[in-house]
Amino acid sequence: MITSSATYNGYENLGRERVIVVGAGIGGLCCAIDLARCGFSVTVVERAAASGGKMREIIVDGRAVDAGPTVFTLRWVFDELFADAGSDLDAALTLHPLETLAHHVWPDEARLDLYADRERSAEAIGAFAGKAEAAGYRAFHAEAKKVFESLKPTFLTAQRTGPVGLAGRFGLRGAMDLFRLRPFDTLWRALGDHFQNPRLRQMFGRYATYCGSSPFQAPATLMLVAHVEQAGVWRVEGGMARLACALETLARGLGVNFHLSSEVATITIQNGRAAGVQLVDGEEITAGAVVVNADPAALSSGALGLGVARRAPPAAPRSLSAVTWGLVARAPNADLTHHNVLFSDDYPAEFDDIFRKGRLPASPTIYVCAQDRHAAPGSPPGPAPLAERFLVLINAPARGDQAPLSSEEMTSCQSEVFGRLRRMGLEVGEATPLGLTTPATFNALFPATGGALYGQATHGWKAAFNRPGARTRLPALYLAGGGTHPGAGVPMAALSGRLAARCLMADRASIFPWRRGAMPGGISTP
Repeated sequence: MITSSATYNGYENLGRERVIVVGAGIGGLCCAIDLARCGFSVTVVERAAASGGKMREIIVDGRAVDAGPTVFTLRWVFDELFADAGSDLDAALTLHPLETLAHHVWPDEARLDLYADRERSAEAIGAFAGKAEAAGYRAFHAEAKKVFESLKPTFLTAQRTGPVGLAGRFGLRGAMDLFRLRPFDTLWRALGDHFQNPRLRQMFGRYATYCGSSPFQAPATLMLVAHVEQAGVWRVEGGMARLACALETLARGLGVNFHLSSEVATITIQNGRAAGVQLVDGEEITAGAVVVNADPAALSSGALGLGVARRAPPAAPRSLSAVTWGLVARAPNADLTHHNVLFSDDYPAEFDDIFRKGRLPASPTIYVCAQDRHAAPGSPPGPAPLAERFLVLINAPARGDQAPLSSEEMTSCQSEVFGRLRRMGLEVGEATPLGLTTPATFNALFPATGGALYGQATHGWKAAFNRPGARTRLPALYLAGGGTHPGAGVPMAALSGRLAARCLMADRASIFPWRRGAMPGGISTP
């Protein structure tokens, strides 16, 4: 068992009180790790057979293919988590920084790559669209960096707050900095201040989809994703699911108990507080607190009991879902790198189809993760590769619980997508094994979501403040995961878990104030 300090952000060992974490997604795993190293007896209950939540892999033609998040950024979040637990991220995972962040292609075969080297990206943009656009990129990157640096301590790593609370964290001298974040502008409008070329706006507008939203409705603050990617994108050797495995191993080393393939029927309530869970098989597990690592919709829908539904966050507009295919195919002539984006011609129509009309886009943007490709596009060809693993994804409306996609819709969609894949050199034939996931599949995996993969849509300036925080209206019940503050994405889900652990410990320390110790730093205090 890993030994570590029993003090976390000033809260000394609060005893062996049991905490149940419902859901072994990234947020739940990170929460469990922090609680366990501070002396809590932690039990993780997960309905699936493996940890990871949306970070999952599927077996296609006998090979494991990433079927969830594929981008690893903000590694400092996990470096800090492992270090705080007395371990080391590099000892648990092998990470390879990517030189080429993403390869972008348009229907007329125009191509543009972004690189880990910012100046190399600027030069590529200059060659693609002219010197003025390269200058616009440098200004955009500088603004994205300022947005991230302003929001990191005040919002991303701090507990949820409203607009007034955020302004208070900036202070009087920082009020102008808060205004400069342009919270009332959309991302698309902000991009227009830097880029005249519509394809560059399309390329950087895609960052809104990282939290399941439309660039035409998402706030300009999401430009911070540009800085996050520029600060480093890594490939996880063995696939992204190895991260979930590493977190589970770390948690088990700290004494965390795992009940996999165990579904929670209801969260029990006693004396007006969350008091444990009852499993579908009838087993009851009592606890002093419960952390739910699931979409908040699972609570408000009553999927975890009517008692908690009455005190759950209200239902919110859903984020994007997706249709994905896991492929094992040959592509000896395809010019690909690890992350590839095949853009549509009409970006506004794509998001209008999804969010207003509630249908699959007629001409979707296609994301391709070439899991076995690591060299930059255009590199000298080597020997013809054997069959490779690919995850192919298009955005879709989150209607999996109400109006599942029809066979006609899927046939038309697959014909459009696979036609483009074949034209770019992917040998996808009738006999190619497909690991298909639709919004209905995602809804079955993550109940009450309709297949929404990012919680609520981040549309409008208030959306980030409407995302629920760690505390709920039911004492001793806490939330973690990409559907809660600070938002969707692997590192954000991890931060949500750490924030939930800190909230729980702060609340326990307020009941037992003599157990509170010094404040040695870490992420922002409550």
